[in-house]
Amino acid sequence: MSARNRRLTRGLARPLTPTDIDGCLGPEMRRVNDLRFLTGYDSGSIVLGAAWVAPEPRNYGRGIHPDAVGIRLDVHPVDATERAAVRAALRAHALPQLHAWIMRAIAADKTWRLTPHQYHWRFADGHLTHGDEG
Repeated sequence: MSARNRRLTRGLARPLTPTDIDGCLGPEMRRVNDLRFLTGYDSGSIVLGAAWVAPEPRNYGRGIHPDAVGIRLDVHPVDATERAAVRAALRAHALPQLHAWIMRAIAADKTWRLTPHQYHWRFADGHLTHGDEG
């Protein structure tokens, strides 16, 4: 599929496909409420993000819709010249870590589940790093 059909800017590529993620998560994929393939340059070095969307209330009595509460995954575009290296690193390291993060989120206590959490994988200088950011 061409980049135009995937709504990506020329020179960007997706490091993962839905099949890659589904293959790693298996039956736990049903726990993912939202899988997004982002299209812009604004991600910096982030290549994969996982978030726990908590049922936190908003101002004026509005809250998050119950269907949105749960796990959201964001696949960020990468420079097309780095796609192969990023894909290999994500498949070898990040996807198993993602599976473990999802299992911990599912088993988490109520206090953890009532607050939003984010976990990101970054690729810079040929190295994949990860960390909890929320």
